[in-house]
Amino acid sequence: MQGGQMFVEEPLRLSSVLTSSKLSLIPSLTKIVGTLGPKSRSIGIIEACLNAGMSVARFDFSAFDGDYHQETIENLKIAVKNTKKLCAVMLDTVGPEVQVNNRSGKPIELKADDRLTITSDVGIEPSADVLAVNYNRLAQIVKKGDTIFLGQYLFTGSETTSVWLEVLETRGEDVICLVKNTATLVGFIVTVYVPQVHIDLPTLTDYDKEVISSWGSHNNIDFVALSFTRHVKDVQELRAFLIGQNLHETQIFAKIETVEGFKHFDEILQEADGIILSRGNLGIDLPPEKVFLFQKSALHKCNMVGKPAILTRVVDSMTENLRPTRAEATDVANAVLDGSDGILLGAETLRGLYPVEAIKTVGRICAEAESVYNQPLHFKKALKFLGEPMSHAESVASSAVRAAIKVKAAVIVVFTSSGLAVRLIAKYRPTMPVLAVVIPRLRTNSLRWTFTSSSKATSGESSEESGLKLACRHGKSLGILKPNDQVVVFQKIGDSSVVKMVEFEG
Repeated sequence: MQGGQMFVEEPLRLSSVLTSSKLSLIPSLTKIVGTLGPKSRSIGIIEACLNAGMSVARFDFSAFDGDYHQETIENLKIAVKNTKKLCAVMLDTVGPEVQVNNRSGKPIELKADDRLTITSDVGIEPSADVLAVNYNRLAQIVKKGDTIFLGQYLFTGSETTSVWLEVLETRGEDVICLVKNTATLVGFIVTVYVPQVHIDLPTLTDYDKEVISSWGSHNNIDFVALSFTRHVKDVQELRAFLIGQNLHETQIFAKIETVEGFKHFDEILQEADGIILSRGNLGIDLPPEKVFLFQKSALHKCNMVGKPAILTRVVDSMTENLRPTRAEATDVANAVLDGSDGILLGAETLRGLYPVEAIKTVGRICAEAESVYNQPLHFKKALKFLGEPMSHAESVASSAVRAAIKVKAAVIVVFTSSGLAVRLIAKYRPTMPVLAVVIPRLRTNSLRWTFTSSSKATSGESSEESGLKLACRHGKSLGILKPNDQVVVFQKIGDSSVVKMVEFEG
């Protein structure tokens, strides 16, 4: 497979299959995002999720309100303290999503070949005959023959909780549909999706702004996942809003889940801090046979510019089963080999029966894929993409990764104040963990002194020696660093970047 991403000698590949997997306190270098909800919000379960490998907790505001999520995040804080494991917080916006509000929560059974009316009269109680949506222009944007999808988790592969409808006609604000498959709609919120039809609602809604300004600001969130990102101006608007809320360090992950977002992907990538390939809606908006092409292309582009990419909808069957299907396990591994930096688990941890097992399983698959990932090929592609002359920072960062691989270093320790240096190192996909020592910068406006990046700082110590000792102790506690191991250190001194190698004495 010369032209493929993975080029491994056959004996080594066979050996990798037959030998036992290495045990580690770090399940994988690929980050795992877990969505916290009904089955995963207790302190005990969150602790288990953190120990299993979850490094980002996602809070989905399309399903629950701020009070509910506040209770959950308070439990997360306790779990982080108890386990001594860091966990970032991601707020996922609702965006221009059309929904049915099933206030009673009673299951709605729909049968194939029945008629169903979708109306904008939200005062009507949802039933098998009529469903009310929170968007009064649906009848104006659909036409006879169009397809409408309904479901809390649209078409996960088991169609028992999702239904697709064929539009027969429109009458005023009502849409008369033919039910095409038998299914039961469950939950308090049912998503309504019309493929490749523009919903003229703002990407960042008033509700999203309220959530960010209250819940987000109060909890000093690390990431915002911007649902249904369609244009670069969507990211720019959110950036300006975050700055206005004093969330200067909060990063934006643009969720690409429509053809409209796909068409503007390059511009969105330039502005966003990271990308989430939301394959649930994307797999409906695009023909199924086209999704993999977009996935590979998008991941490659993210890798080349050094921005993290996260993939969704990988082990849907683990919502109700203890093991993923063989195809799902292969899909996770191929995502890593394609260059995915993270895997996002939604229903699997939100309402799934086995949230901890889902995280463990995905972590093990990612670790196996990482062990055969063709890092030299990626390294060459990244350098070729940059071209010459390289910037000083890129040159030193790539040299640090090359040196770490040559001496078989156990870890790379990076001193940083903004996180940029760490992301630059990670861009070259080193085969060993990268430990960041965040040094707050002291600034003054002549009236008072302030620390920047203090929310991310691991210690009040700022000297190189104490910071390196701190990183090495942490690496030893994780089981990734032992006496006589080589450690590569990357840091900026003034306008220069320096790389050096030290031996860990234990």
